[in-house]
Amino acid sequence: MPSTIVHMAFAGLVATGLLGGYFDKRSLLVVLVAVALIDFDSFIPLVTGFGHRAILHNLLVPLLGTGAVAVDVFLRDESYILDRWGAWGLRVAWVTLFCYAVTGVLLDMTDGVVNLLWPLHDQFYTLDGKIELSDQRGLVQTFIEFGGDGGPPTPEAVGSTDDVDITTGVDPGEPTESEEDPERVFPVIGATWELLLFVTGTFVTATRLTLDGETGTDK
Repeated sequence: MPSTIVHMAFAGLVATGLLGGYFDKRSLLVVLVAVALIDFDSFIPLVTGFGHRAILHNLLVPLLGTGAVAVDVFLRDESYILDRWGAWGLRVAWVTLFCYAVTGVLLDMTDGVVNLLWPLHDQFYTLDGKIELSDQRGLVQTFIEFGGDGGPPTPEAVGSTDDVDITTGVDPGEPTESEEDPERVFPVIGATWELLLFVTGTFVTATRLTLDGETGTDK
């Protein structure tokens, strides 16, 4: 699964585009911190015995956040966000929630597994496949499974928190018979596409910060 710095590089790239005129060091920091915090559920299994890719790696967190922002802005007589931070705060909130879901949770699902709806539905999912156009089979896709019993299309389910044990550098799991102390591996760059994403995202974000600083638009 992509490391935290790859997630942050991707989030910076997305934030650079979506924040528009509200892009500054503060808004970028909010987005990057939110995305980085997702991986803090690596420490939770040390206490609970489970939780990695579940407690924070799910879509309920950004969905609840979206609901809270919507209630504050559209249903309250006076919006706390708008009153305190204005349009800047509202844009940062929406972009942060989007980056949490896409550059954080869903990116892990494309190169690993995440518990999308935990704790309402305890099931890890992965999204791996291809789309191709064949002269004999037409449009073919293997990302989504269509249930034979008429159920809704879903990504591939791989088990619950009782079945799936995800090891990390923080929690390397139980030692095997051949090793007394399991190796602790902290991933940095695990594939060529991750390196490209990290370099591109970091370069674009740094360039935007530099250009904004030169033009005096950095807040």
